[in-house]
Amino acid sequence: MSLARAAAIAGLAALAVARPAAAHSLLLESTPAAGATLTAAPPELALRFNNRIEKPLSRVRLVDSRGAARTVELTSAGAPPDWLRAPLPPLSPGRWRVEWQVLSTDGHVVSGRFDFQIAP
Repeated sequence: MSLARAAAIAGLAALAVARPAAAHSLLLESTPAAGATLTAAPPELALRFNNRIEKPLSRVRLVDSRGAARTVELTSAGAPPDWLRAPLPPLSPGRWRVEWQVLSTDGHVVSGRFDFQIAP
């Protein structure tokens, strides 16, 4: 078998198993930042993703160090299509976990979490 023919067969085999790239939403940045230690409770939570997300089908909640969860209300007024924003209630000192779930533009539900701490 010639080298050119072997390369052509290998190329066709690679194309046969190739998959289209997924467009799952990835969290690019957040306020407060993942792992941050703050001296005061933040007034707002902001999450930026790598693509547009379906805001009405997204949700975010806060979980305190005892495991008690608080759902936050997302606001879409003035927010770009790749951002989720939510005003936060007063938060007590301690460790907080942000849990988010969004619907990606490719139709997949993606979720994640990160922690931050308030230590005045």
